Amino acid sequence: MFHKTALPNGLRIITVPMKNTQTVTVLVLVGTGSKYEKKELSGISHFLEHMYFKGTKKRPSTLAIAETLDRVGGIYNAFTGEEYTGYFAKVDVNHFETALDWVSDIFLNSLLPEKEIQKEKGVIVEEINMYQDNPMSYVQVLWPKLLYGDQPAGWPIAGAKESVNNIERKDLAYYMSNQYVAQNTVICVAGNIKGKLTIEKIKKYFSEIKTTKSLLKPSVIEKQTKPNLLIHHRETDQTHLCLGVRGYNIFHSQKYVLELLGIILGGMMSSRLFEEIRTKLGIAYYIQTAVSADTDAGYLVTQAGVDNNNIEKAITTILKEYQKISQIKVSLKELKKAKDCVKGKTILELEPSDAQTLFYGLQEILEKTILTPEEIFEKIDKITTDDIIKVARDIFKPQKLNLALIGPFKDKEKFQQLLKL
Repeated sequence: MFHKTALPNGLRIITVPMKNTQTVTVLVLVGTGSKYEKKELSGISHFLEHMYFKGTKKRPSTLAIAETLDRVGGIYNAFTGEEYTGYFAKVDVNHFETALDWVSDIFLNSLLPEKEIQKEKGVIVEEINMYQDNPMSYVQVLWPKLLYGDQPAGWPIAGAKESVNNIERKDLAYYMSNQYVAQNTVICVAGNIKGKLTIEKIKKYFSEIKTTKSLLKPSVIEKQTKPNLLIHHRETDQTHLCLGVRGYNIFHSQKYVLELLGIILGGMMSSRLFEEIRTKLGIAYYIQTAVSADTDAGYLVTQAGVDNNNIEKAITTILKEYQKISQIKVSLKELKKAKDCVKGKTILELEPSDAQTLFYGLQEILEKTILTPEEIFEKIDKITTDDIIKVARDIFKPQKLNLALIGPFKDKEKFQQLLKL
């Protein structure tokens, strides 16, 4: 069972004791990401994440930072999303304090050396190039661009090459001092720990965290009255597509219904779309449906890679399954399979301590409230076939359809005519 502690300065601490493990993970989450950025500094959240590995007074170089945990076989990294940024270290429980000292040091004391900033611009530009050169990855960048357009929700998390090159040390320092503050931070520790002692240690190591107010995030503007289409022309042998609809945010009462709907459509090897597209038609190696939900937006999307000659067949087949599930109730057997799949995967995924920190920490940073797996399963168990078809009818409407694709095509009209339900 987890325990949440809110300190007077606004810092939130979550401890998750796990007896049957010899590991411990320290995760620090800050409530900021690409949705908080300005156009001219797009990518600054991700840039700052990179800079946190470039040196502190105690560990003045990238090598010194890396060696601290390499010496004890630790696993460590960081990540940036649209609404959060995280830093974590996972170690043998005997090195817990080393991990806590390391994470707190880079989080609170990064020096942002000018020389490293200039070098890192080149690194991030190459990261952007890497994603752009991989159609399977790049179509996932085009998808939010199609949904949200020229606003923070539609910009790539890594930023654009131009905006990355615009970022200077003063921008990083200002962003850090305004976002990396106590009331905008959650520290989650999971593993073979003693709760009260862990909390005291966290208080000690994070005693210098700033207590100013953080910047607000602009609200996502959603505006769609007809099917939307984005084609990125590239001479490829395979077309990669994202086809889906606007969905629900994480506070919506039907979010778990939508999650099950996504599982039934394309979240398992025995899902409807896997069976139709890969098993029966044999036109794709990968086909999957995912559901995403943020604090103010959400979507359901099916992604696939198909031979250029089969692109129309793939699109019409996906749309046929969208239409079918919104017209005919799923069977009790199929619904039970989806429920058991979600619960089983959740239990398996939550075995390691790092997964536990993400599970509890992300709920707290985004929703400011936490449900246990058992409480979530209880909600899932109550979902009926009526709930599934009701949500399907709500989201699968022509005016909510969106298609992003990468392939050797220029004729928009042909694809626009396919977007019907």
